[in-house]
Amino acid sequence: MAYKPCIASMSLGRAWVHELAPKLDQAAKQGFQGVEIFYEDLEYHTKQLFGDLMDENIVKAAKVVRQMCNDRNLEIIGLQPFLHYEGLIDREEHQKRIAKLKLWFQIAKALGTNTIQIPTNFLAEGVTKDFDIIVKDMIEVADLGLKEEPPIRFAYENLCWGTTFDTWDGIWSVVAAVDRPNFGTCLDTFNIAGREWADPSTPDGKITTEDADAALKRSMEKLKKTIDVKKVFYVQVVDAEKMRNPLVEGHAFHVDGQPARMSWSRNSRLFAFEEGGYLPVLDVLKAITEPDGLGYQGWVSMELFSRTMADPSPTCPDDHARRGMESWKKLVKTMNWLV
Repeated sequence: MAYKPCIASMSLGRAWVHELAPKLDQAAKQGFQGVEIFYEDLEYHTKQLFGDLMDENIVKAAKVVRQMCNDRNLEIIGLQPFLHYEGLIDREEHQKRIAKLKLWFQIAKALGTNTIQIPTNFLAEGVTKDFDIIVKDMIEVADLGLKEEPPIRFAYENLCWGTTFDTWDGIWSVVAAVDRPNFGTCLDTFNIAGREWADPSTPDGKITTEDADAALKRSMEKLKKTIDVKKVFYVQVVDAEKMRNPLVEGHAFHVDGQPARMSWSRNSRLFAFEEGGYLPVLDVLKAITEPDGLGYQGWVSMELFSRTMADPSPTCPDDHARRGMESWKKLVKTMNWLV
């Protein structure tokens, strides 16, 4: 197995600004082999096709999207993000999420994918930090997924501003406790380095609790000894801008009540090797992919969130797809990957 390039559909422009078809066109034109489908893109496409978001219309739209991808030789590697699931204190709301998940099973099958990504919950309230409850919630989805034919996999991802778990170590503790073959993780260089090494609210953009480089090195050594590579379902490679001024109150990206890392993520991500990026992306990626690390091979997604995606210009999807492929090519050369 070698490495295969994928790009997230939202990386090619926000759903409410750019339609899905031209984004897929550009992904195929630039040579990507796969795409992550964002639920938001699917909702937008459903409204375009049918005018409303009835469940059956979303499933029908997913079948259309699958054919669109087939026509462009793009494999759909996953559907994301299944938001705000684990640890909900309101168990009636939990049951609503389970009901929605069953719809997502239908959508995933219609798309032709077997993977759903669950990012860590980042609700500011209404969430328990009780580890046993969180694990129980995740066992519930994993067991439901195992009953599907074919089984549905779940890629649990730490967000660096997550409420309970914001590190790779935290989510791995859940994956290990769930202990199901279809419950694994997505490792994201932005979310790992953005928590273990970086902090956009500080003057130099690094954590201040300890030496950032030493902290990351120690974390990556632990990652290499801890994670079972068979549970790494795919990898996302992302960098980010260093803020000229600390992202605190008064900064253009600051949002009251929103963690600085979340505001930073929404506005300032970059593809790897782009000017202005400063995260130790390669240090994280080497720990994940090199033989003396986890030795991961498989899908590598060039995922991006950025204010640039809101550009209404029709060239926006083209620009982002081109940037993503330029990053991929540099990555392959630098890492000496077989593709």
